[in-house]
Amino acid sequence: QETRTNEESTDESEEDESEEEPKLKYERLSNGVTEILQKDAASCMTVHEKFLALGTHYGKVYLLDVQGNITQKFDVSPVKINQISLDESGEHMGVCSEDGKVQVFGLYSAEEFHETFDCPIKIVAVHPHFVRSHFKQFVTGGKKLLLYERGWMNRWKPSVLHEGEGNIRNVKWRGHLIAWANNMGVKILDMISKQRITNVPRDDISLRPDMYPCSLCWKDNLTLIIGWGNSVKICSVKERHASEMRDLPNRYVEIVFQFDTEFYISGLAPLCDQLVILSYVKEISENTEVECCARPRLDIVQPLPESCEEISSDALTVRGFQENECRDYHLEYSEGESLFYIISPRDVVVAKERDQDDHIDWLLEKKKYEEALMAAEISQKTIKKHKILDIGLAYINHLVEKGEYDLAARKCQKILGKNTELWEFEVYKFKEIGQLKAISRYLPRRDPVLKPLIYEMVLHEFLESDYEGFATLIKEWPGDLYNNTIIVQAVVDHLKKDPQNRTLLRTLAELYTYDQRYGRALEIYLTLRHKDVFQLIHKHNLFSSIRDKIVLLMDFDSEKAVDMLLDNEDKISIDRVVEELENRPELQHVYLHKLFKRDHHKGQRYHEKQISLYAEYDRPNLLPFLRDSTHCPLEKALEICQQRNFVEETVYLLSRMGNSRSALKMIMEELQDVDKAIEFAKEQDDGELWEDLILYSIDKPPFITGLLNNIGTHVDPILLIHRIKEGMEIPNLRDSLVKILQDYNLQILLREGCKKILVADSLSLLKKMHRTQMKGVLVDEENICESCLSPILPSDASKSFNVVVFHCRHMFHKECLPVSNTVSPVQFCNICSAKHRGPGSAILEMKK
Repeated sequence: QETRTNEESTDESEEDESEEEPKLKYERLSNGVTEILQKDAASCMTVHEKFLALGTHYGKVYLLDVQGNITQKFDVSPVKINQISLDESGEHMGVCSEDGKVQVFGLYSAEEFHETFDCPIKIVAVHPHFVRSHFKQFVTGGKKLLLYERGWMNRWKPSVLHEGEGNIRNVKWRGHLIAWANNMGVKILDMISKQRITNVPRDDISLRPDMYPCSLCWKDNLTLIIGWGNSVKICSVKERHASEMRDLPNRYVEIVFQFDTEFYISGLAPLCDQLVILSYVKEISENTEVECCARPRLDIVQPLPESCEEISSDALTVRGFQENECRDYHLEYSEGESLFYIISPRDVVVAKERDQDDHIDWLLEKKKYEEALMAAEISQKTIKKHKILDIGLAYINHLVEKGEYDLAARKCQKILGKNTELWEFEVYKFKEIGQLKAISRYLPRRDPVLKPLIYEMVLHEFLESDYEGFATLIKEWPGDLYNNTIIVQAVVDHLKKDPQNRTLLRTLAELYTYDQRYGRALEIYLTLRHKDVFQLIHKHNLFSSIRDKIVLLMDFDSEKAVDMLLDNEDKISIDRVVEELENRPELQHVYLHKLFKRDHHKGQRYHEKQISLYAEYDRPNLLPFLRDSTHCPLEKALEICQQRNFVEETVYLLSRMGNSRSALKMIMEELQDVDKAIEFAKEQDDGELWEDLILYSIDKPPFITGLLNNIGTHVDPILLIHRIKEGMEIPNLRDSLVKILQDYNLQILLREGCKKILVADSLSLLKKMHRTQMKGVLVDEENICESCLSPILPSDASKSFNVVVFHCRHMFHKECLPVSNTVSPVQFCNICSAKHRGPGSAILEMKK
C-alpha cells in the first residue's frame, strides 16, 4: 500500500463527499519498512531531520532514510525495544529494551555505554546536546528515574531523580527541562537548579497507565503538551517573580489550555498554533454488537482555553488496526518539515501538510476547475505536478460536457493564448458538436492568426443559418483573415435566392470594400441608402465616382451630402454640383444656402438664382439673404418680391434703393403698423419722412397715439399737436401727453447733469494743469540754448547768468531771446509759436 492516489488509500475520511478540503495527505512508509514488518513488528520509532530510527519487537534497531530504505541495522536485544532516543545532532542514540538493557552509543564514533537492570526499562532519553563533552547525560526510567552523568575517568555516575510513584512511563527532555510521567501524573524537573517545579496529576485514574499511556510533547523550550486518556493540557513554564520565591522554585507551570477529546489519545504533535492528535477509537460492531477496535483517527484541532475547535479529522486504515490497543500506536513528528509519522505494529504511515499540487488535485477532483486554474496561476513557480495548460484544457472540456459552450469558448482566449495548434484543435471540436457560433466571437484576430480555412469555416456556418451574425463577423474581422473571393462568391450565391436581402447586400458592400472594389460597394450603399456611404467616400476618396450620383446622395441625407460637397469643392466644383441639381431646385437651394452661409462671395454668380429659390422654398431666410448679399441685383429682387407681394422684403429693397418715401408709404398702407413705420423713420433719420408720416397719420387717431408715444425724442411733438383737428377723439391722449412731458423733463435733467459733469471736469483739469506748471524744471549741463545751441549753464559758475525756461521745456539765454514788439509783457516760446502749437502760441494768437 503506497499513496492514496495509486494504491489503497490510508486517508479514508468518514465524510468522503465533504466539500471541506483535507489538511493532510498520507502515504505508507514502504521499501525497507515493508520488508521489516513482514517478519517483525514495530514497537517504537524516533524521527530526526536526517533519518529515522525504528525499534522492533524482536530487539532490532533499524536506521532508515526518509523513503523507508534501511541504512543500518543493530541487534540490541532478543526482546522488544521500548524506546529510542537521539540527541539533536543525530550522532548519539540511546536504546532500552524489555529485558532491562540500556545502551547509549555514538553512531559515528566508538563511544558506548552498556547497562543491564533487573527490571524492564520503558524509557531512555539522552541529553539534547549530548555531543558536547560537558553534557554527557541521559536518563532511564523503570521503577526509578535515574540520571547518568559521565564523570572522572569516563565513568558513568547514576543518581535518582524520582521514585516511589510506580513505573516511569514516558520522558521528554528539552533544553534544561525534563518532563516525565508515572502512575500518578506528570512532573517537570529543572536541570539547572535540580528542582522539580510542578506536578500535573492525571485526570482519569480508572484507566490503566500501561494500557493508556501518557503522551508528552515539547512544543518549544517552555511549552509542554500532555495527553492522557481523553484529556489534553497545554502547560507553559514561566519565571517566578523574585518577590514570590521564598522557598519555592524559581519557575512554575501554568496550564493555559485544557480540554477533553472524544477518543483516547495515543500521540500528540504541534502544528503551528494547532495540535495534531492521534486517537485510539473503539466502536460497537453492527453485526455482533460487541465492542471492537476501529480505525485510528488523526485530528487537527485549534486549542481554546476550555475547549477546542476541530479543523480536520481523518480515519486511517492501517494494517491490523482491528487487533491494536491504544498503547500500540505512537505519533512522532519532524520539526520544521510538518511530517507526522503514525507508528503501529504492522504499519508506518506518514502524514504531511498538503502543498499547492495537492490543493489543485483536490480542486480538480471536486471539478472546481476555475479555482484550480487560479491556484495554478498564482503558484506557477512552485507547483511541480501540474501545468496551467493541462488544467485549462480540462476546464474547457468540463464546460463543454456541461453544455456551457459560450463560457468554454470565452475561456479559450485565456487558456490557449497564442498556441495556434490548440486553437485549431478546439475549433474543430466545437464544429463536431455544432457550436462554431459559440467560439466565433473569441477567435484570435491578431497575434496569433489561424489558418484562413478556420475563419472561412465559421463564416460558412453563419451564412447558412444566421445572416445577421455573418454580417457582424464580416464587420468585426479584418479582411485579411480569410480568402475574400471565396466569401464574396458564397454571398453572391445566397443573393441569387434572396436578391433584396438588405443584410446580405450590406455585407457584400463591406466585402467589396475589403477587396478595394469601391465602385461596386458604393453602388450597393447608395441603393440601400446606407449611412456608411459618406464614410466610404471620404475614406477611399471616391469623389470621382459620385459626380453623377449627387442627387442620390442629396435624397439620402441632404445635410451630410452638402457638408461633404462643400468640404471637398476642390474635387467636385460648385458649378458641377449646381448643374447636377438643376432639375431638383429644392436640393439646389439647400446646397446654395449652405454655401452662402459659409462664404457670401463664393457663389455670387448664383445669387440672382437664389432670390427665386428663397422666395419659393425658404422665405424666412430671404430677407437675411438680401441684407447680407452684396452681389444680388436689387431690381430683380424687387420685381420678384412685388410679384409675390412680400411686403417686408419690398420695403427693405425700396429703402436700400433710396426710395424711402415709397417704402414708408407701403408700411403705412400695406402693413398699417405705426410702430414699424416709426422705427423705419428713426433708421432713415430724414425730416421729410417724419413729415410724410405725420401727414399720413393726422386723420387716424390710433396712428396719432403711436406717434405721440414715440416721436418725442426725434421730432418736436408740437408740430404734430398743432395739426390735430378740433374735436378729434384720440385714444389715450392724456397718457401720451403726460409721456411727452416726462420725456421732456428727462431731457432737461440729462442736459443739466451733463453740464455739471462738464464744469467739474474742466475745473479739475485746470487745477491739474496749474499744479503741473508750478512744478520746478531740471536744468543741468546737458541742456542747451535753443537759439545759440551752446550749453545753457556757463562753464564758470561764479559768473552771473539769466535763463528763460518755458512750460514747453525749451530753454534760452535771456540775451538770446528777441525783444518782444508787443505791448504785452508776456513772452512766448519762439519755437512753439512758429509751429503754431503749445500753450505759448495759443495765447499769442489770442492777443492778436
